[in-house]
Amino acid sequence: MPTTKSAPGCGCPVFAFQKMISGKYKVRILWDLKDGALRYSQIRSGLLRGGDQSQEIAPRVLSRELKALTEMGLLSRKDYGVVPPKVEYRLTPMGKSFIPIIDKIRLWGGRYLVTA
Repeated sequence: MPTTKSAPGCGCPVFAFQKMISGKYKVRILWDLKDGALRYSQIRSGLLRGGDQSQEIAPRVLSRELKALTEMGLLSRKDYGVVPPKVEYRLTPMGKSFIPIIDKIRLWGGRYLVTA
């Protein structure tokens, strides 16, 4: 079973998990990548499509979220080294193992959360 670094001084898996996925977009990025690799612009437009469209996603914020997910081992990043830049992100096996959990959260939300 793959492991990841937990929060310093933390022996609680729930706290470590919460810290790992904290952030506005991480869970949505993972969910959007469930069907295969996407480029930065595709991830960004997917986030704009699915959320509050009055709020623009700052490129710096999205880059930071992608970098954090990559460092945690949930995403892999492939840079093709061409001009213009072509970079793809995809789920790692550890990231793929998280998709059924996100799906359960999605189903729970559909059942119990009221949408406006």
